[in-house]
Formats: sequence, C-alpha cells, structure tokens
Amino acid sequence: MIRRMVQKIALVFVSLISGLASYAQVNNMLNLMPVPASLKENTKRVSIDKHFSIGIIGNANPRIYAEASRFVRRLSNQTGIFLDKLGFISQADSNINATVVLRVKRPGHLKLGEDESYYLETNSNQVAVNAVTDLGAIHALETILQLVSTDANGYYIPGLSIHDEPRFAWRGLLLDVALHFMPVDVIQRTLDGMAAVKMNVLHMHLCNDQGFRVESKQFPRLQEVASDGKYYTQEEIRGLVKYASQRGIRIVPEFVVPAHTTAILTAYPEFASVKRDYHLQRYFGVFDPVMDPTNEKLYPFLQKLYSEMTALFPDDFIHIGGDENTGKDWQNTTHIAAFMKAKGMKAYMDLQTYFNKRLLPIIQKTGKTMIGWDEIFQPGIPKEAVIQSWRGNESFYKALKEGHRAILSYGYYIDLIQPASYHYLNDPIPDSIKLSGAEKKLVLGGEATMWSELVTPVTVDSRIWPRTAAIAERLWSPANVKDVEDMYRRLDIISLHLEAVGLQHITYKYSLMRQLANGPDIKALEVLVNILEPLKIYDRNEGDTMYTVFSPFTKIADVAIPDQPVPRTFNKEVQDFLVHPSPELEQIISDKLILWKNNDNQFRKLLSNSPVLEEAASLSENLSALAAVGLEALQFLHDQKKPDDNWLSKKMEIVKKARVRGARCEIQVVGSIEKLIEKTVGK
Repeated sequence: MIRRMVQKIALVFVSLISGLASYAQVNNMLNLMPVPASLKENTKRVSIDKHFSIGIIGNANPRIYAEASRFVRRLSNQTGIFLDKLGFISQADSNINATVVLRVKRPGHLKLGEDESYYLETNSNQVAVNAVTDLGAIHALETILQLVSTDANGYYIPGLSIHDEPRFAWRGLLLDVALHFMPVDVIQRTLDGMAAVKMNVLHMHLCNDQGFRVESKQFPRLQEVASDGKYYTQEEIRGLVKYASQRGIRIVPEFVVPAHTTAILTAYPEFASVKRDYHLQRYFGVFDPVMDPTNEKLYPFLQKLYSEMTALFPDDFIHIGGDENTGKDWQNTTHIAAFMKAKGMKAYMDLQTYFNKRLLPIIQKTGKTMIGWDEIFQPGIPKEAVIQSWRGNESFYKALKEGHRAILSYGYYIDLIQPASYHYLNDPIPDSIKLSGAEKKLVLGGEATMWSELVTPVTVDSRIWPRTAAIAERLWSPANVKDVEDMYRRLDIISLHLEAVGLQHITYKYSLMRQLANGPDIKALEVLVNILEPLKIYDRNEGDTMYTVFSPFTKIADVAIPDQPVPRTFNKEVQDFLVHPSPELEQIISDKLILWKNNDNQFRKLLSNSPVLEEAASLSENLSALAAVGLEALQFLHDQKKPDDNWLSKKMEIVKKARVRGARCEIQVVGSIEKLIEKTVGK
C-alpha cells in the first residue's frame, strides 16, 4: 500500500530535531529500553548462578507460567549457566525465597486499557516483582533480562527499585502480510521482538490488491484464486493468536474495504463497481477497482465474511482500512453516479461514508469496534469509529476534538527508511498541541507501520528492528524521555538483545552478501554496504513501475539498512572533532577514511565474479575519492594550513559527485567529509 502525499515532507522534520533539549533521566550504566517510569539505584545486587530459582505467588493467568519458563531458558542462553534442571515453571514453583519472586494479584485481560504496571525491587538476595496483573509481571521479566550485568564475579542483577507503567495503552506495530506474504515463523519472531520492548498490539494487514491471506471456509475462492497459494489456515491464525496472547500481545486484523480489494474482486467480481476481468495485482500502488456500495448483495457477503474472520481474532477491535479510494470507478459508472445524485451526494467520499455507515452495524454485530484509516474521517462518520491517522497529524487532532478515539501512525512509517531519531521525537501529544483532559483520554497511542512493498521474509526484520524499539520507548516511557544520543547508545545494545530473541536484522545480510559476491569473500562488500542506506520515502520505487511482487529483493539496497550505525558514529566523531579537535579523534577519523579510500580496489576484484555488483561500482569509486579528499582535509587541519581556492573547488566537485545515488542507495558520510573540507577554509 503506497503511502505518499505529506510523507514527502517528513524528512524536513529531521532537520529540526537536532536542537531539541535533552530531558532523559537515565543512568548511563543501564541499558533499559523502554526507559521505566521511575528508577532508583541502590548498592545491593543479586547474583545469577546455578542455584537460580523463580517463584510465582498469587492469582495469575496460566500464561505467566509459560512466560516464566521461557524467561528461564532465555536467561540460561544469555548467561551460559545450566538452568535446565528448572524445566518448566508451574504452580508448584511458589517459593517466597526464590531468586526472582513474582507476586500477581489477578489474571490480566487482553483488552485496551488493562493494567500493565509493575514494581521491581532488588534487595540483597532477591528480585521482588509486584504486579496487579500477569501482564505487568511479563513486562517485568523482560526488564530483568535487559538488566543482567557482568563483572569479574560473574552475572548479576544490579540493585534498584523500579516503578513502571506505560504512557499509552496502544503500542502497536502494523505488519503488512498482503503485499508480500510473511510465513508464520516471521510473525512469531516479530511477536517475540515486540514483547521484548513492551509493545502490545500486532496489527495484521491481511488483504490487499495483491492477495487475500486468510483461509475462508465460507468463501473458499478467496484462498483458491486470490492468494497465489500463500495464506494462513484458520488453525495457523488461532496458533498465532495464542502465541501472541502468551506474550501479552493482542492481534488486530485488517480486512480492507471498499478499495484495495482487487484480490477479493478477483474471487468475487460480482461485487465490483465496474464489470471487467479481475486478476491479482502484481505491481504496488493505488488502483481504481473498488466494491459497489449500491449493490445490496454486497452487504450480506460482508456480513458473512467479517463474521467468519472476526471469530478467528478475539480482540475487541477490527480494522476496515478505508484508505486510498481513487473514486474513479464510482464516478465513471452510470448506475453509481445516478445513485449518488439521487442521494444528494456531491463527492465520492460521501458515498464512502454511506458505505462505512452500512458497514458499521455489520462490524458491531460481531461485537467489535471499527477502526479505519483517516480517509474514513468524513462528516457523518459515527463517533464509535476509531481513526488511525497516517496522512498527517492534523486529522489525528481534529478527530480527537470531534470526540473520536484515535491512533497516530503519521511519523511512525518505518518502511520509509527514516532514522530512529525522527520517529523517537514524534510524540502523539507534543507540547506544541493543546488538548483538554477529555481529548487526551481519547488518544489510544501509536502504531509503527511496516508496509511490505519492498521487503521479503528475509529482509523484513532489518526494516522493523531495531528502530521500532525507539518507537516502543516513545509510546511507553514518560514524555520527557527524549535524549536522542542516549537513545542511540541504548538502541545499539538492545539491537543485540533483539538478535538473541531470534530476530534476523543483523545476521540476514551476511547470507545476502555472500549471494551478491558469489562467494565467501565479502569484506570489501561489507565495508561499502555499511556506509550506504537505501533511498528514503518512496524514491526507490521509481514511479511504481520497477518493482512487482516477483522482483528480486536481494540487491545492495536490500542488504543496506536504515539508520546505519557506522556512518552515524563517524558523523558524530567528525562533529565532535570540529568542535574539540584531539589527536585521538583525528586518528579514529583518519583510520576510517583510509579504510574507505583503499576499499575500492578490493571491491573491484569482486566484480569479475559478480556482475550484479556493477550497479554499485560508482558508489565504491565515489566513496574512495571522497575519503581521499577527507584525508587531505584532515592533513590541512592537522598542519593548520589553508588550501588554495583551486583545491577547494576541485574537491567540492568530488563531494557533489559522491551525492549521486547509485544502486538505489546513498552514501551516508558525504555531509561530514564536506564539513571537514569547509573547515580547512574557515567556514
């Protein structure tokens, strides 16, 4: 689902965030993400050894025992300590003197607004957790795993007291499985990652023009002709719901109507506005096919379909999409135009509101609350509908002021390859917006969105993680936690923690690089890839005519990741050096420039064995020339000499050339090297 329009201005915001003040009250020795609501350190600590035990006391949902068992196995893997004798934690494990004691008052219910708070305190020999529900206790277990520390005496949990609770009740991630299908194991590891950073809603986008992804027993043609054979059985859906529930995560399904329904209309063309041959869409974008709201037979069909689908998902909410309807098939169809005229409808969105009003009681009959993208926020839409804003935050705040509950996704579009810092400082309730107390209560929270036009099961983790952990912190932690530098410090650490959970955002690229290099020698390729980022927003799509559902997503742009740590670190080092030059920083910068300067020779040796890398040859050459210029500039600064104007003009031409995109990627260190050059002439 291509998301354009105001998203193009999103990068402008990035330039504004660097000057914001830092308010985080985080001890730099701790690496927690999200940052707890409050934390106080003490001098006590609890050692982790083979005598480790866990006890659960109180009245909890049985899932706490499953999660405690998983916690023990993860702790064992994390420390290498043999804790296998603990086996599986059960109700028999209720020792009040255990190493970790969880006290739970009542079972938690997977519903919006449930209590997820916990208190955690380390004393001289025990970590004590108190939580109203087992959901809070599960979050506490994730905190403990992040707290595990080491010194010469071994592994331990540091002494502290934590009171923690989320700022927003809805902390979601949309995973699009329609444009590119994602197998069950991808969903499972995504859920594991979400749980690790305390996210609690997985929004599954389950149908689009490219496919319908859930087995229907009522309408089997949906999987027979509208899925390419890639769909979840109903048993698999139930398994995913159970898997998520154990981790305290709700699954909210999206079955989009009336537009983006080419797949449904391929199976059941009688519900289309225009009578034509329908086939699954192979390209990505916004298309004209749309359901016919004037067809009375459509509504019994939707009643049966939504009844069947909602029965698979026990959550209280269901998403009906409602976005990106071009209106062309309505406006150009005689009987629909006549219907609109008879009803006094002046615009095609009036007809969509009519459709939504007809759909709302169908949804309500299933016992669900309807969510839609902000296109459904039109005059006459009932207040019961929840608005999810993606095109801008104006609709978000307007919806709140008109009494709708709302979810913010604008600014959290992680598929757009923007830096974590941009998402991190995008707050659902910023200081600049004045809302009443009642309006603030209507803010459910926010949701990161991973649309899958340009990702596959192999690459999807690298687009979600670790940046989504920064969004998770924004939605969980206090509003004044916004120290970008410390966020990045902790993000690099949590990235490794997420890898240990099973996510493949780090490891995936090595197999892809070996494939690209057509062999095991990938060192030169890795050096280049590590300073590249894929084109941002939708520039990579090149007018939506390049990529189809069958295109190869195994190129350099797929290996390169968003918000690369190597250039981010280098850019910070150059920034610090220009303000406070030191021999140590100069040497660090010089070493990296030498590496990049010399890498082109090694990279070119790969080309004879791997023609696919030719598209990146210019990037490698430009990086080498750019690094050579950076070394020259560094030498001028070291010698405290100024170059002549002729040198400067020639070198700036090299900088300009290095900004040229290649292989649908951009070099990420151009700006910093340009600053080194400018510094030589006193700019």
